[in-house]
Amino acid sequence: MRRPVLSATMALLLAAPPALAEMPEGISHFTLPNGLETVVIEDHRAPVVVQMLWYKIGSADEQPGKSGIAHYLEHLMFKGTDKLEPGELSRTVTANGGMDNAFTSYDYTTYFQRIASDRLPLIMEMEADRMANLKIGEDDWQAERQVVLEERAQRIDSDPRALFAEERNAVQYYNHPYGRPVIGWRDEMMGLTRKDAIAWYDAHYAPNDAVLILAGDVTAEKARELVETYYGPIPAKGEAEPRLRPQEPRQNAPRRMEMHDARVAQPRLVRSYLAPERDPGDQKTAAALTVLADLLGGSMQTSVLGQKLAIPGKALWVGAGYDGLAVDQTTFTLSMVPAQGIESGKAEAMLDEVLAKFLETGPDPDDLERVKTRIRAAQIYARDSAHGRAYDYGQGLATGLTIEDVNDWPDILASITAEDVSKAARTLLNSKASVTGWLLPAEDDDPRTDAQTATSTPSTTPANLSGPPPARPAPQDAAKPEVQE
Repeated sequence: MRRPVLSATMALLLAAPPALAEMPEGISHFTLPNGLETVVIEDHRAPVVVQMLWYKIGSADEQPGKSGIAHYLEHLMFKGTDKLEPGELSRTVTANGGMDNAFTSYDYTTYFQRIASDRLPLIMEMEADRMANLKIGEDDWQAERQVVLEERAQRIDSDPRALFAEERNAVQYYNHPYGRPVIGWRDEMMGLTRKDAIAWYDAHYAPNDAVLILAGDVTAEKARELVETYYGPIPAKGEAEPRLRPQEPRQNAPRRMEMHDARVAQPRLVRSYLAPERDPGDQKTAAALTVLADLLGGSMQTSVLGQKLAIPGKALWVGAGYDGLAVDQTTFTLSMVPAQGIESGKAEAMLDEVLAKFLETGPDPDDLERVKTRIRAAQIYARDSAHGRAYDYGQGLATGLTIEDVNDWPDILASITAEDVSKAARTLLNSKASVTGWLLPAEDDDPRTDAQTATSTPSTTPANLSGPPPARPAPQDAAKPEVQE
């Protein structure tokens, strides 16, 4: 495959020395009197616009016993208003050549449309209408509850890797609601009611709890005019309050777990660590962890784990994952599928040996520069996507960052040094706040061949690494999932 040729402008951008970013060209930012924060990203190359409305409320904000209500309401938001029949918003978008969707995560719930730019007033009017005037009929709520239960059956209950991730998250967090599944626990989902959904909507769906992103063929002036027209009249609901969630206590014991499932063909090792998130004005540690994840497991061919385990044939697959965009402590993950015939204890020892060596030597300077260049190039190429840029700003602002934090992120990444990476690695890999899990085929003598079994116990081996360290999953194993329709 031929590599893309960098233009002279892009080459200069990649080589540019880090300096905290100013507001990028074509991006504007304002907040309405009712509290609706808005970002406009101008891109006039095609007559298309994306509207994304991010509510700063997600499954981690649910009350105990009501898991799944955030995602349940996301479904009910398509049931119409006094002006819109159930499903009419999506049908209208499709009839006008566009597409729409929604997704729920731990920290936010998001609705978006992509449509011809001259139809922006149409979709903005409909989105503003359901922000203020959602109507949940007596017949709608039970049918839609069954839909989300079936969604759980298809996406979670029928997939051993999804069940394994759910078990791991529950073990990883003692107290924080990130330990609950975004989609909800089945027994609690079955008890959700119309009253629960209306209470969630009334409490959290308001302009002062939302971020609006408009990206594409629209000017800042026209965007502001439309936002003031359609969203401006919607009143704020009280004062936007800080998110007060149960916090994770200090974890003093690494834990281990195994899950067996007859549907699993190949053992998988996953190890996760609690890790700091990106915070306003304080993103350097998260940037170092981002670079560390790419160095350790970003590529099967060039990463540390790829070169030491995959290429020599000791592992069929290795990976690393970290996503710092979270309100509270997130996770850093490493994972490995050992080669056929390598038993779990040996596989884990091989991984630990590689990680211990990395702690001893630190990152290779050439590898570090290659990774940083690749990350920066990916960010530059991503600017070609209005939807991708809208996602970056929306997710950042919805998790508590400022627009300056989002703008500064590429330059903070570029400023990361080998010592920054080594320091982050030492702190992380010596942490006791870890879970080491194995997803394994069913045992020969297990009578429950059609179901999974899981156990978890405190680790009996030390996690602080004078020698080897611990590990967990890559992108598909990472925590902080989203439920997308």
